[in-house]
Formats: sequence, C-alpha cells, structure tokens
Amino acid sequence: MPIKTMSEDAMHAVELLGAPGSPYSRKMLALLRYRRIAHRMIWGSHMNPMPGYPAPKVKLLPTVYFGEGDAREAVVDSTPIIRRLEAEHAGRSVIPEDELLRFLDILIEDFADEWMTKAMFHYRWHYSEDAANAGPLLIFWQDSTYTDAVARPMADGFAKRQIDRLYVVGSNDTTAPIIEASYKRLVGIFDRIVQRQGFVLGTRPSAADFAIYGQLTQLGIVDPTPARIMAAASPRLRAWLDRVEDLSGLPDGQWLGLASLWGHLGELLAEIGRVYVPFLLANAQAAAAGKSEFEATIDGQLWTQPVFPYQAKCLLTLRAAREALSEDARQALDALLAGTGCNEMFVAEPAA
Repeated sequence: MPIKTMSEDAMHAVELLGAPGSPYSRKMLALLRYRRIAHRMIWGSHMNPMPGYPAPKVKLLPTVYFGEGDAREAVVDSTPIIRRLEAEHAGRSVIPEDELLRFLDILIEDFADEWMTKAMFHYRWHYSEDAANAGPLLIFWQDSTYTDAVARPMADGFAKRQIDRLYVVGSNDTTAPIIEASYKRLVGIFDRIVQRQGFVLGTRPSAADFAIYGQLTQLGIVDPTPARIMAAASPRLRAWLDRVEDLSGLPDGQWLGLASLWGHLGELLAEIGRVYVPFLLANAQAAAAGKSEFEATIDGQLWTQPVFPYQAKCLLTLRAAREALSEDARQALDALLAGTGCNEMFVAEPAA
C-alpha cells in the first residue's frame, strides 16, 4: 500500500493539551495514534496555558485544538470529539457501521467514562499511599522543571483539594466497597474479553476500548493499590495497556459477528446493569426532582452521593441512541440486554 503524505498545514491540525494522569488524555492520544491522525501532544495543564491559544468554555483535560492561528478552536469532551474526528478523517474508524454494535460501543464507552472513573478517582485519593504517590506526579507532569521546594507545597495542596472532592464522584466510606468490588470484577471480565478477541467489539478497537484503556492506565499503571490488584489478577490486561498505548501498527481487524455478542459481552453488560444503571436512574430521578444529593441501592448496598447533572444527560443520550435504532436493531438490542439490568434504563422513567 502506498504511503500517504500530508501537507504541512495538515500535520498539526489536531493538538491536545493533556497530562499522563488524565485518563481522557490517554484515551484520546491512543485513539489518534491508532487512527494515524497527525497530531501534536502538549503536556501541561490549564494552570500554565499556552500563549495565543483559546480557552475552552469549560477547562477540562484534554483540551483538543482544531485549526490554526486565529481560527484555532478549543474543544473538550472526548465522546463528541471522537465523532468529529470520524467525520473529518477517513480510515481506521473506531465506530462500527452496524447499528447494534454502534449502540453497544456508545453504552460501553459511557460506562468507562462515567463509572470506571469513579474507581480511578477513588483509589487515587482514598488511600494515603496512592495520594502520596499521585500528588507529586500530577505536579511534575505539568512541569518537570519545578524545584522540590516549589513542587512539594503544590503537590500537598492539590492532593488535599482532590481528597476533599472525593464525595463529588461518589467515593466515601459507604460506597467504597461497591466501587472496589466492581473494579475487581472488571479486571476479570476484561481479562477474558482480551483473551477471546483482543477488544470489546472484535479484533479491532472501538471508541469503547480507548475509554476503558484511559481509565485503566491510571488504575493499572499509575496508582499503586489498584495496580497491584491488576498485576496479581491479570498480567494479560496489564500487558494490554502497554499495547493499546500505540496501535498505529495494528493491522485492520474485524468487528464481532452478531451471533457472538452474548458470549463475548454478556458478563460486561451484566456488570453495567449491576452497578451503573441503578446509579444512572437514581441520579436522574434526583436531578429531575431538583435534589442536590441522593441515595440508591447498588449491588444490594447503600449508595449515596451528590447529584451529577452531566450523568443525567448521559442517560438521556443512551435513551435517544436506542430510540434512533431501526425496529429490527432495537428488538435485537432489547433481547441482548434482557436480564442484564441494562434494559431498566429504557423502562424506568426519572420521577419529577
């Protein structure tokens, strides 16, 4: 196959401001590498913005910049960014063409972005060993030239702020057993998924794989407590993280056949229904009622946390995606989800 060349203007059409400790930065960088989209990685944070670059409406990592000079645009939120890249760059798509697979990709990506990040944040700041490890790393990832005298109080201050914010994502003494049990189950589930096909939807990665990868780079590599759990339970999954970091040389693979969906994804869908769906429903019901906090029963245990408006929107997005399916695809989806708990998303309406 002839090697395609790109114009100099196109070489830096996509730029990322991010940090190695940001799971979404790792998600997007690995995706760009797999898709062979020319990009420029800018390691840093919003604490030291680059001169001449626009600020996004909401300061999140990664910030992705499209365009050049005065036309440069700052965008956040990895899920719509991935869809924009699909529209603007051909080849090596991470979005399946089959509409049922495409819905499953949306569901699993959302689960990774919104539920698995609870485990990431929990393990990083709930345990003193992990917090002591993360604080300095997060500062030196911003700028490795900081002196120790400057970095130490910055690290201590940042760690305190994050520990004080644990409750926001739902990490507290009540919810800790639920979060940790789910993470341990997921390590086993993903181990078996990787062994069977390599990725969640076949022998090629989807957007969902990069979302899972982003969270697991922190849980399996950066933070000591969950990294020990993964290393002991699944050397395969730990090795998978190193491979997914750069899949630019991976040959084109195949999407999963529809007849294989339950055998490959059944236990992952059951885990999503077990923990994420009851959270989504309770959060959405509380948001609709104008509450600031809510309680729910997840995995037979009490869950309590502040309402998270963005995740109420996630439920609406998933419902809209199902409604957009053809009748045949919707029936196939409902049959696949029956008994997993995921089907509850589409029958239980948030109460006002």
